[in-house]
Amino acid sequence: MFSSEEIQVFLDELEEKIEILNDGFLTLERDGDNPETVQEIFRAAHTVKGSSGILGYNHMSSLTHEMENLFSLLRDGRVHSTPHMVDVLLESLDTLKMLRDEVTGETGRTVDIGPVVERLRGFRQQAGTGDDGGGMVGNGPAAGPEETAKTAFSDAVLDVIREAVDQGYGAYRVQVDIDPGCRMKSVRAFLVFQALEKAGVQVIWSEPPVDELEQGGFGAGFELLAVSEEDADRLRGILSLIAEVNAVTVVPVTALDEVGAGPVKAASAPGATPAPAGSVLDFPVKQADLLNDHKKAVRTVRIDVRKLDSLMNLVGELVIERTRLERFADLMELKYRSEEMIDTLNEISNHLGQITSDLQEEIMKARMLPIAQVFNRFPRMIRDLAHKLGKEVDLVIEGRDTELDRNVIEIVSDPLLHLIRNAVDHGLEMPEERLAAGKPRTGTLTLRAFHQESHIVIIVEDDGRGVDPDQLRAKARQMQLFDDRTLGRLSDQEAMNLIFYAGFSTAANVTDISGRGVGMDVVKNQIEQISGVVEMRSTPGQGTAISIKLPLTLAIIRALMVGLGSHVYAFPLSNVVETIHLDPAAIRMIRDSEVVVVRGEVLSLVRLGRLFRQRETGTAEKLYMVVIGTGPDRVGVVVDRLVGEQEIVIKSLGDFLGRISGISGATILGDGKVALIVDVRALLAEISGLQAHQGRVYAAG
Repeated sequence: MFSSEEIQVFLDELEEKIEILNDGFLTLERDGDNPETVQEIFRAAHTVKGSSGILGYNHMSSLTHEMENLFSLLRDGRVHSTPHMVDVLLESLDTLKMLRDEVTGETGRTVDIGPVVERLRGFRQQAGTGDDGGGMVGNGPAAGPEETAKTAFSDAVLDVIREAVDQGYGAYRVQVDIDPGCRMKSVRAFLVFQALEKAGVQVIWSEPPVDELEQGGFGAGFELLAVSEEDADRLRGILSLIAEVNAVTVVPVTALDEVGAGPVKAASAPGATPAPAGSVLDFPVKQADLLNDHKKAVRTVRIDVRKLDSLMNLVGELVIERTRLERFADLMELKYRSEEMIDTLNEISNHLGQITSDLQEEIMKARMLPIAQVFNRFPRMIRDLAHKLGKEVDLVIEGRDTELDRNVIEIVSDPLLHLIRNAVDHGLEMPEERLAAGKPRTGTLTLRAFHQESHIVIIVEDDGRGVDPDQLRAKARQMQLFDDRTLGRLSDQEAMNLIFYAGFSTAANVTDISGRGVGMDVVKNQIEQISGVVEMRSTPGQGTAISIKLPLTLAIIRALMVGLGSHVYAFPLSNVVETIHLDPAAIRMIRDSEVVVVRGEVLSLVRLGRLFRQRETGTAEKLYMVVIGTGPDRVGVVVDRLVGEQEIVIKSLGDFLGRISGISGATILGDGKVALIVDVRALLAEISGLQAHQGRVYAAG
């Protein structure tokens, strides 16, 4: 019986291989039989076949074995990829995902692999071979032991070692002795190979062959030939940590003659055949690939995300205490001036502040994930949508390595999914329509991510038909959202923003892809709930671009602290446009509402005290206005005083208080008092009257 840790290791690796297979199949369809792509897919399928077989997941092993056989034919040039083959491969990938869900218990039904396995075998039968082996497939006479050793071992292995030695890498003979009482030797062999792979070590030969190792077909141990930039002691230390590994012997191979005197001779001896091609390191292979793969190796440790969340909470508490200590040090300095004790206290406070900042930065980095976690889901989805709609779409992805807090990534996935489906369904035209408009028949959809100061910006852009502001005005008139006079005053950009209104849709027909009248408003709400901003730009006939601006993290933010009476409130700095010392004489009244003109723009003016039912203490001669906004929406908020910028830790109000209208959370100040964080999005909706809760009065404790 395997432990939960071993199964989790397998599932983590399986997830990585599924991504490789998914990307590889799509690349195969786009670029044809690229040797590097075929080889990468072959290796991924082989890895899943071996590890799933060790753990007893026979259906998964059988399915990936058939995939491996097909790619062996592709690698040899015996068959060539076709759109139909890619369809079958993607179907096999979907089946593999269902088998994964079967392992995790996410599905209660048994997965039938028979139909897709038969379709995979059909390609081999068309090639005129029924070979069911996992290695090289061919119609020629079978090679004898000596010939096989020469083709699959001697020449290829010696070439790899020669290239490695020339570039400063080391080659090692590794003898691994397993505890004779071990009941799962195959698992120990698997863990050995996995440990070496994580350390960036490439195994290029094994005795017994890898297929026998997978089945536990060896005695007290086994031997490997490996290439690495690590030294012998490091390799020995890595393998010695594996349970039930009794001894590890690592001998450097200092000359090619030593290889010939050891493993190569053993390869031609009876009962000691080399690993078949494709079983450990597949040949022929470019020697540079081995070294490039090693350079890309990243040493990582898997950690439960709940531990990272807990660490982030602890860092948040530390940030609060740092702020309190800084305030205490300032008060002490004011009272006692430059006494030695105060100087020491300031030194400790500054040092602790620096350490806390560094710790906070490192923990935040640990929580970061590349946006590729989200982007990699879309190529397959867009391919299927394009086929279903009869469109031709070229997806361009930029900025895959841009990193974002994992909590933000989880929230932004669904909005991006809707935007992309919308772009393919409504934005991009049919090939004939594009040709008639003088465009290429293939539409381009660009997905781009990049950093901008303390935010990340994601842009979804297409070169389709664009959005006509007049069409949006007409739809708004039909829905009786505004009168003709109001619609006539809307600029083109303001008309564009109508698309974010609840229930607004320009789709002529409801489909299972989009156009259900629920979409862009949901996208906007989801993004703004995490202090993000959504903006749309479009030119009729040329295309549409929707940008999403997101905070890097949701746990700790910078905020503008303002005073209202004896209370302090926080405005997220991402929503603050500017602050202004307001002249009371500049305030005007329009329809019983206060407004102010700022650089030619009329801003609605609201008083925070009235919204929160608190008495203002500011004087008529001294008013401050905070201009806040999300996207094109702007409003001025009158407050008593400006306290300053501060880094704050967001705390939930908890189940007892629940959700309070106009307040998104709270934070603890340096003096121990609680400051409420203003929900800018809800405040703007309240003021503009565009949401269902129009007219409700905010309440705050």
